[in-house]
Amino acid sequence: MRALVQRVSKARVLVDGGVVGEIASGLVVFVGVHQDDQEADAAWLARKVIQLRIFLDTEHRMNLSVRDIVGELLIVSQFTLFGETRRGNRPSYSDAAAPGKARELYEAFTSHCRQSGLTVATGVFQAAMQVELVNEGPVTLWFDTASNKS
Repeated sequence: MRALVQRVSKARVLVDGGVVGEIASGLVVFVGVHQDDQEADAAWLARKVIQLRIFLDTEHRMNLSVRDIVGELLIVSQFTLFGETRRGNRPSYSDAAAPGKARELYEAFTSHCRQSGLTVATGVFQAAMQVELVNEGPVTLWFDTASNKS
């Protein structure tokens, strides 16, 4: 699985002009599922995101997690994180999981995040979405569970 994580002061997802998910201070997590991913990847990734210390403490150091600040999560499925762009001008998505498997692991990741007790909002799986966010910092980090498998 891959996740692009952004520290935000606010964010929301719209589908067909209506808000389907919205958070205040916290993290926006764009999640993509690889065809070889398993449930263990979703669990590992959720732990990493929840424990990620990128919020400022009283000394203005990135030392606090989203849990520490009682922040919120906005989780958005994004198969394009597995877009292959080395050849040609149109990305190939052959490494991305098929929709059924992708939905299952996206929902597993979301469930693991909810089990942390944090407020979790989501987009709509396979919908055309508009994501609005205010990235604080800016702080943006990339996670890939493939590097956890070696």
